[in-house]
Amino acid sequence: MKNLLKQREIVSIIFIIGLFVVVGLFNPQFLALENIFQIVNNSAVYAMVALGMCFVLFTGEIDVSIGAIVGLTAAITGKMLNGGASIFSVFIVAIVVGMAIGIINALGIVLFKIPSIIMTLGMMGIIRGFQYIYTNGQWLQDFPNEFLNISQETIGGTFGYVFASALVIAILLYFFTKKTMVGKSFKAVGDNIDGARLIGIPVERIKFLSYIICGSFAAIGGVLYASRIGFVTPTDGTGYEMTAIAACVIGGIALEGGQGSTFGAIIGSILMTSISSILVFLNFPSTFNNTITGGILIAIVVIGAISNQRTQENIRKERLRVRVEQGGE
Repeated sequence: MKNLLKQREIVSIIFIIGLFVVVGLFNPQFLALENIFQIVNNSAVYAMVALGMCFVLFTGEIDVSIGAIVGLTAAITGKMLNGGASIFSVFIVAIVVGMAIGIINALGIVLFKIPSIIMTLGMMGIIRGFQYIYTNGQWLQDFPNEFLNISQETIGGTFGYVFASALVIAILLYFFTKKTMVGKSFKAVGDNIDGARLIGIPVERIKFLSYIICGSFAAIGGVLYASRIGFVTPTDGTGYEMTAIAACVIGGIALEGGQGSTFGAIIGSILMTSISSILVFLNFPSTFNNTITGGILIAIVVIGAISNQRTQENIRKERLRVRVEQGGE
């Protein structure tokens, strides 16, 4: 299974390259370096949100409230900036809000044993309603230039600082999940929750922490979203949960938990952004984005399920073969 998921990361990279080449045959401008860097940089917000989602998926749970967190924290960002708040304070408040929502989700899931899909779906509705009330149904705009520049500045005209930051964070989190006991615990819980308890891993605390991390990264994504777009609407953040989940799954993170890496979230985010950009270049309506995203997610899950069934069948056959050989001795 691990080999399968590693292959999925490689296949995703090859698929991205293939998409670029095919579309480039129809429209050579698509292969311009400036456009490629723009696509990669546009994936930064998705990547940041997906990095947080990784930890929840590692534990075998899910969080569909992250899109609402993105929208709410973007709205909070707009209100605070229009009120004269500093950029630093905006990030701090947003992260605190994201952590608070993560704690509420974790309490419902860990303490009251509410299924994660139900708990986070309910929170999504609550947050969406509060977001509309908070913004009074109005757009927020006229943000300071220094705030807008956060998502516009690049390293020598190549990668944006936001994407570069997401990549550095992904690297740090990769080593965190590979080299530290706490980091390893997330996948251990998702891989075998009973086994994790037997070896002394505090399962409930790990799940609790995963939702706090997820909420925090979604909040950061909300601030960066406001910086990139330059305005905030009462419905912003809608669909981000599906895109983030799809990015993670495409990048090799198993929905059943216990597998994948943070690099997969980055790769998947670039692929999802590439698909959106390709639709624009081919003059497809923007409404196709959700259709294709949903289709890709279903396809990946089905392929993963079939591959997992084959793997389990091969394991059973191998065990049977060993028993037969031992019985014949």
